[in-house]
Amino acid sequence: MLITQSSGMKKLILGALTVGALIATSAVKAQQLNTLSAKEKKQGWVLLFDGTSTKGWHTYGKTEASPAWGVTDGAIGLDQAAKKNGAPGGDLVTNEEYENYELSLQWKISEGGNSGIIFSVHEDPSLGQTYLSGPEMQVLDDAKHSDGKIPKHNSGDLYDLIKAPKLAAKPVGQWNTARILKKDGHLTLWLNGVKTAETTMGTPEWDALVAKSKFHDWKAFGKYPKGHIALQDHGNDVWYRNIKIKVL
Repeated sequence: MLITQSSGMKKLILGALTVGALIATSAVKAQQLNTLSAKEKKQGWVLLFDGTSTKGWHTYGKTEASPAWGVTDGAIGLDQAAKKNGAPGGDLVTNEEYENYELSLQWKISEGGNSGIIFSVHEDPSLGQTYLSGPEMQVLDDAKHSDGKIPKHNSGDLYDLIKAPKLAAKPVGQWNTARILKKDGHLTLWLNGVKTAETTMGTPEWDALVAKSKFHDWKAFGKYPKGHIALQDHGNDVWYRNIKIKVL
């Protein structure tokens, strides 16, 4: 006797196979996050985020990372709900300081959100915030945050100093890839493969940019060649992953 499967049973089996394939694919992708290839290791790249903890980071001015910065699905993120439940906020900074390097990372912002990648940060009790000393590569929902309408305040911009030639960020909910190259003061920024800013810190050109910005009378701003790298708490949910650095 020949036994045949009903169309409903076939659909059920195909559906189960599809779900299984998606889960397997997701697991593979998760394993690929926050890792270095053999080529990258040979080139000198080092992970700044291990994918599971805030090891190697602390809240600015503190000794440990605030629990408001948690790790979910291979990304380190700022959870505003945790802050509402009493967890202190604050910018997350690397334990180590860096001067000449190439930094690569991915970021995803919440709807209407604002954050930033701040570098050359000098940590000192007299400076209450990372941005008082460190320049910033903007992270933003360009479409729905009010800063999106302000020149030099869009994603990829060297915040309040240099405007990117075009908007390069992906829609909210998608991951963006940022690169910062800093060598002997020469600074180049990229967002999703688009060069968004280039200048040299400590030069007359740099001084002119600062003089025309909101930072013109901030005595510590951009004055430290070597400093921490920070992920900004600007009051909105934001996520970062695949954070890696190559010291030059």
